[in-house]
Amino acid sequence: MSVLIPAVEDGLEKLLRSTLPLPVEQGDISFDAPNSTWSAQVNRLTVNLFLYGVTRSGQPHRGPSLRTNAAGGIERRHALPMVELSYLVSAWAGSTRDEHLLLGDALTRLLAFQILPPEHVSAPLESSVQIALAEDEKVRPRDVWGGLGGTLKASFTIVVTVAADAYDWEAAAPQVTSVVGTAVPMPAGSRP
Repeated sequence: MSVLIPAVEDGLEKLLRSTLPLPVEQGDISFDAPNSTWSAQVNRLTVNLFLYGVTRSGQPHRGPSLRTNAAGGIERRHALPMVELSYLVSAWAGSTRDEHLLLGDALTRLLAFQILPPEHVSAPLESSVQIALAEDEKVRPRDVWGGLGGTLKASFTIVVTVAADAYDWEAAAPQVTSVVGTAVPMPAGSRP
């Protein structure tokens, strides 16, 4: 799972960079905690995606899987659990109006994709990367802002669901190709 979160975050940044009017020279995409120390240093247009929750998804596991290794042996891997990454998305600009425009642009761009396009994923992952808007009752943004020690700010939460590469590949038992043995008929009328 060491590459999982960075690969998802690289993909989200590439998606936003390619769809938002926010070139690198004009603004930032940040994954830092938007606390008061961080926000005091923001001096450019910024979309912040703060990862505040990682949980097991209710979706079924992916797999199990079989593959042939370089030596021709068969390897297997247990079914991979699905995880949910919860991001609080906020926009930072010189005025509230500019923040709301940027936040609205980020919202519409993220809602346009239920699956992160594969061309934006820099590392191979074990499933597609699903993107969904979280329900306010399930995830209360005001609680996250309170936990960060900041004031309440316009924001929304996305939930990214992806398979966690939790199990290594291991040698599979050899495939059964035949059964050798003899059968002894039971005498008539006898029961086991």
